[in-house]
Amino acid sequence: MQPIQLFDLASRQAEWLQARQEVVAGNIANANTPKYRAKDVTPFQAVLDNQNIGMAKTNPAHLSGNEFSSSGNINVEEASLNQEIGVQESGNTVGLEDELAKSGEIKRQYSLNTALVSSFHRMMLMTVKQ
Repeated sequence: MQPIQLFDLASRQAEWLQARQEVVAGNIANANTPKYRAKDVTPFQAVLDNQNIGMAKTNPAHLSGNEFSSSGNINVEEASLNQEIGVQESGNTVGLEDELAKSGEIKRQYSLNTALVSSFHRMMLMTVKQ
């Protein structure tokens, strides 16, 4: 029996969401720190591209999945400059509105992640009971 990759994928996304939430919280905490540059993590798609998770092609009509290499890391990098806020007089680049929007996005993605895993888990339990 092959391992179920959905749980591994959900776990990796939860780790990525945790790392992103930590970075966003750090940005919010340093909103008034002079010369602080806002940070963000690499997108989850970039993390997936570096993992050894591939889609199985079980039918010739299926699209072939990307073959991913191993060693995927979550990198923290300087966030792109928000043109509305720009660099403040103190040299700070944190926009609280953007950071709060990112926080809401993280919450939605985490809720979706847990809902999918929960649904898949219930489905697996139903098949085992019968």
